[in-house]
Amino acid sequence: MTDSSTPCWKKPPESAALAGVWRGRWPHLLLACLLWFVACLPGEVRAQSGASITQMQVERTPEGMLLSAALAFELPEHVEDALLKGITMHFVLQAQVLRERWYWSDLEMAHSARYLRLSYQPLTRRWRLHTSSTPFTGSGLGLALSQTYDDLAEAINAMQRIARWKIADAGQVPEDMPVTVQMRFGLDMSQLPRPLQIGAFGRSGWNLQMTQSLRLAGGGAP
Repeated sequence: MTDSSTPCWKKPPESAALAGVWRGRWPHLLLACLLWFVACLPGEVRAQSGASITQMQVERTPEGMLLSAALAFELPEHVEDALLKGITMHFVLQAQVLRERWYWSDLEMAHSARYLRLSYQPLTRRWRLHTSSTPFTGSGLGLALSQTYDDLAEAINAMQRIARWKIADAGQVPEDMPVTVQMRFGLDMSQLPRPLQIGAFGRSGWNLQMTQSLRLAGGGAP
């Protein structure tokens, strides 16, 4: 007589089966957790997403391209608190004129920047806003224009209005060339004192950034 045996399938251990289920489902569970986290963020965090550029207009004139715009935003809580404690805040307004290229990234035809420095003077209880076309340095304010305001609302209102800002010289961008003007405004975190830079990283109470683009056909028509 000859003995024979047939290999039999063994049921994997229950722990191995569960591990297989988790491996297949964990990406979906992670996504669900992230969505729940965003939904549960405090109202102050979500409210900052309402900051926007509400109006934007570009004129092509004999002297160059002029940009006018209106911004809508409130200072984040931590930014206003720091100002009241005597810490100066810096903001940057930037504009790029881009020509679209199908074979490569967009070509920058012109770039302009405006730098704003907002501070509170506790002794006089007044607000001072400096505006410059060059970055502020530790050695001084350079050729910055200065304006004083009685309250923060007036200073913010001045920051929110951009009137006929020259963003490109005449001839720098051909008049018949279709271009896109991209505008950005936000808090310059790199100008914060070092301890605040570390503490503010990734915290919504310091977040203030907005971007808007405007497409111009040849001749300047949007």
